[in-house]
Amino acid sequence: MKKHWYDYLWIAEIVYLGLGMFNILFAWLGMVFFITPLVVAIAGGGKSYCNRYCGRGQLLDVLGGKLRLSRNVPPPAWLRSKWFRYGFLTFFMAMFGWMVYNTYKVFSGMPLRQAVSLLWVFKLPWLWADVDAVAPWAAQFAYGFFGVMLTSSTLGLATMALFRPRSWCVYCPMGTMTQGICTLKHGKGIGIIGRTGEESGGTAETAGQRESAADTLRAD
Repeated sequence: MKKHWYDYLWIAEIVYLGLGMFNILFAWLGMVFFITPLVVAIAGGGKSYCNRYCGRGQLLDVLGGKLRLSRNVPPPAWLRSKWFRYGFLTFFMAMFGWMVYNTYKVFSGMPLRQAVSLLWVFKLPWLWADVDAVAPWAAQFAYGFFGVMLTSSTLGLATMALFRPRSWCVYCPMGTMTQGICTLKHGKGIGIIGRTGEESGGTAETAGQRESAADTLRAD
């Protein structure tokens, strides 16, 4: 199969995490991963970002599929259930809101806390970072946002190892939000593209092929 440029976006995921380790201010680049899927879905691109351009999903495919670091068994039904996916999205957004609130407190005069939260519980000291070049609130947002990205990557790796390579895609908050956008724009049938257990817990290629088929049907 011919490779395209977007087949190598998993490298961008590794580079991003590496840059964040080197200098926490690079964490701001992760906003691209947050905003782009929503913009694509709103613009009518459906779940093409999740199915084709998501670097994390590709990385999980490489580790779990090509390197065989996954048990490659279907994720449990509760992980694919609507109540868990939307419950996790709600919790995730609440933690994101708390991170923004902490950023506001630093903006208002509270001292900067140089630590990254892993799994929302463990505080990892990040004292080697040089953040003198930016305002304290910008650095605080970087610490908090990198914690969000590191936590989601850890969860993705854990469910990759336990289940299928891209089991993270089943309950990924960005995937859930883009699914909701697709459902509102095109109806339930289009909204679920790329979100079933077989697709999200397997490869992005299958989901992409089904999305292309759906686009053809709409064009007809």
